[in-house]
Amino acid sequence: MSSLPLITQAPRRELSARQARTVQGLTEAAIRELRITGYEGLTVRNVAKRAGVAPATAYTYFGSKEHLVTEAYWRRLAQLPAPRVDRRRGPTARITGALADISQVASDEPELVAACTIAMMADDADVRHLRDRIGALIHERFVLALGNDADRAVLRALDLAMAGALIRAGTGHMSYEEIPDRMAEVACLLLGGSS
Repeated sequence: MSSLPLITQAPRRELSARQARTVQGLTEAAIRELRITGYEGLTVRNVAKRAGVAPATAYTYFGSKEHLVTEAYWRRLAQLPAPRVDRRRGPTARITGALADISQVASDEPELVAACTIAMMADDADVRHLRDRIGALIHERFVLALGNDADRAVLRALDLAMAGALIRAGTGHMSYEEIPDRMAEVACLLLGGSS
């Protein structure tokens, strides 16, 4: 099991330490399973087996594979350190820096991010909740990069561009590694060409 800190906020409720370890084990097993089978071959039952728990236990925490995959991605992002923002740099460079860790996750775990691109489209309350949390986490990075007084329209445009970039990368129309540079181009256009 990973040495990452336990997240005790869970898919559906607060978790005890033991439950948090079970959920962490399931999300880590899901990532390992994705590397082998891809999204199409992933099942909650196989993830449970890989994690060493009963399928019923896995379904206690995750109602679907979409929920499980989205939770695994959210946990990867939630464990990233806050970006260090150098105010001496221009806003475009700060946007690129704010996305560096997220892009690194995509580079390190392309199967997870590609699977999450599909999973996050599910019409499921648990997935919607996680989709909102992921969006808020990315939005917070834009606010850190541009400051609390940033133009709200610029922030909304960056949010939309990032969502589009993740979908394009997830569908194979660009690489995840290209996202920071494409987002820097968007930021440059939105912010009047400043760097």
